[in-house]
Amino acid sequence: MAAGADDVSNSLRGAGKLALSRALSRVEAEEGSAELADFLDAACRADGSHVLGLTGPPGVGKSTLTNALIRAFRARGETVGVLAIDPSSRFSGGALLGDRTRLSTDPDDQGVFVRSMAARDRLGGLSDHAIAGIAILRAAMDRVIVESVGIGQSEADVAFAVDTVVLCIQPGSGDSLQFMKAGVMELPDIVAVTKGDMGQAARRAVSDVEGALSLGRVATGGWPVPVLQLSARDGVGIGDLIEKVDAHRDFLGEVGRLARKRAAQQAQWLRDMVRVQFGKAGLRLAEEEGLLAGGSTPFTALRQVSDELNRRLGLV
Repeated sequence: MAAGADDVSNSLRGAGKLALSRALSRVEAEEGSAELADFLDAACRADGSHVLGLTGPPGVGKSTLTNALIRAFRARGETVGVLAIDPSSRFSGGALLGDRTRLSTDPDDQGVFVRSMAARDRLGGLSDHAIAGIAILRAAMDRVIVESVGIGQSEADVAFAVDTVVLCIQPGSGDSLQFMKAGVMELPDIVAVTKGDMGQAARRAVSDVEGALSLGRVATGGWPVPVLQLSARDGVGIGDLIEKVDAHRDFLGEVGRLARKRAAQQAQWLRDMVRVQFGKAGLRLAEEEGLLAGGSTPFTALRQVSDELNRRLGLV
């Protein structure tokens, strides 16, 4: 019998870190199974959590900011799940765990869970199993923070995986023309200029980003993208950032915006997973079956594509 969203959420919330770790381990251990697909689809439907994505170039201070956000959310009594996408070893393919080691969390605090995943050869800033990990954490925690590897023109996956994108920019990283050329101004819901203790350089970066936004992007669906100056190391501006994050969450909650966004995300997830595993043949089959139009549960749909391709190839 198919698992219900409430059943999955209830089994994960308050179950502790060990149970959550085992659930995430299923993603690799049971990859391709009907039981895992059913479990992940139920997790997708348990939509009580808010997912915040942090992206920006390496060294911008994403991990320091993640630490500050964890402390602030926990102080409000909210549980927090963190998915840190790490650069990968060229030899083993595993995560280098740099992000995870920089996150200073209390191991005895059952309200915080951190998992690293290897980006491997993905160029989009996430990993092959990140979407499944996000679905599980979304069902289990009040807040989910996704910290991507780093952003360039091609590293935009995080925008299709989270509810609110925070683009982190450090002072001295370029003028408004360079921001425009980087092709990233269309991604964020909020821009955070980190290392605000750098004074004039930080204020100049805020001005440059505001200029880039005014030249290249209009408010998306009525949401004006705020540009904030903060220093996560000193705790300055964190409250303002959380206020804007909450405001964007409330904005998405109006007139069904969040439901539409997540439906579009799931269609994008399915398209990406099919392309990675089965290439153009898989996409053609998914289109023939009407699975890419949205509304399908992505993990079960992926299973259907896999079963049909294996049948056609005589592998079952």
